[in-house]
Amino acid sequence: MRPQITFSWDDGADQTLGLPRYETAGAVGADLKANLVNSGSVKINPGARALISTGLRLAIPIGFEVQIRPRSGLCLKYGITVANTPGTIDSDYRGPLGIILLNVGQDSFVVMHGDRIAQMVVAPAVQADFSEVEILNGTVRGQGGFGSTGIN
Repeated sequence: MRPQITFSWDDGADQTLGLPRYETAGAVGADLKANLVNSGSVKINPGARALISTGLRLAIPIGFEVQIRPRSGLCLKYGITVANTPGTIDSDYRGPLGIILLNVGQDSFVVMHGDRIAQMVVAPAVQADFSEVEILNGTVRGQGGFGSTGIN
C-alpha cells in the first residue's frame, strides 16, 4: 500500500513548480525544487550552508517519515549535499519544508528558483520501547566498533 502524502503551499510560493515527483518509474526519491520567489537565487560559497525553501508543507501519515537526501549529480559535479543527510521529517511536523544545502566543493554554487535540489524518500518508521538492563546480551561481534570487521 502506498502512503498518501498531502501538501499545502506557503504563502507567496510559486505553485507552478508543482509537487514533488518521481522522475522515473523505478525512482525511490521524489525530487524537491527550490522555491525562491522573492530572491530568485541563493549563492552558497565553499564550506557554507543555506536553508533553501521548497514553498511546501506536508502531512505524513503516522507510521511513516520522509527522509531528505542529496541529489547524486549535484554532489558529484558541484559538491552540493544535504547537510544533515538524511534529514528526517516526522509525521507530526506541519511547518515549512526547507532543505539545508552544504557546499563541500571548491567553487561557489548558485541555486536558482525551480532547480531540483534534493530528493525525498517516504519510509516506514517504528517507535521502540526503551528499557534499561545491567548487562546486554552478548554477540559474536561484541564491542568491535569502527573498522572491526575488516576492509573487505
